[in-house]
Amino acid sequence: MGVWQLLAVGLVFLLGLLGVLVPGVPGPPIVWAGVLWWAMTEQTALAWYVLFGASAVLLIDQVLKWLLPPRDPRAAGAPYRTLFLAGVAGIAGFFLVPVVGAVLGSVGVLYLLERQRLGSHGDAWAATRTAMRSIGLAVLTELLACLLVVGAWTGAVIAS
Repeated sequence: MGVWQLLAVGLVFLLGLLGVLVPGVPGPPIVWAGVLWWAMTEQTALAWYVLFGASAVLLIDQVLKWLLPPRDPRAAGAPYRTLFLAGVAGIAGFFLVPVVGAVLGSVGVLYLLERQRLGSHGDAWAATRTAMRSIGLAVLTELLACLLVVGAWTGAVIAS
């Protein structure tokens, strides 16, 4: 595999890792597709082992999300409309202020909408923290799994 193809696969991984952070973008399947592309091009034993390992890690990630204690972002009473608008603000924030804007936009809008709905700072902040904790646990689990896959791919590319 040439340098340009490796860079293209690396960009697919970057898109997948960002997809974990951006709501609505399926990060783990994109990362897996990058490994599949690389393995199909390389067709070496090491490439197939990395693909098998990536498949296992990403499947375990899916199982872990089912086994972790369920946390409902609506546990604090946040309506779906609020969560949706916070997600839209996160996407917009990502493009307005790269990467950091996603967090600032989503948390900021979530807090403002909860403050408007609940009236007090303390209640709004508690509802925002509860929603962010439940969303954050799923995101961190997916991000760790995707980073493990990208790390294994990087090690395999360096080794070959």
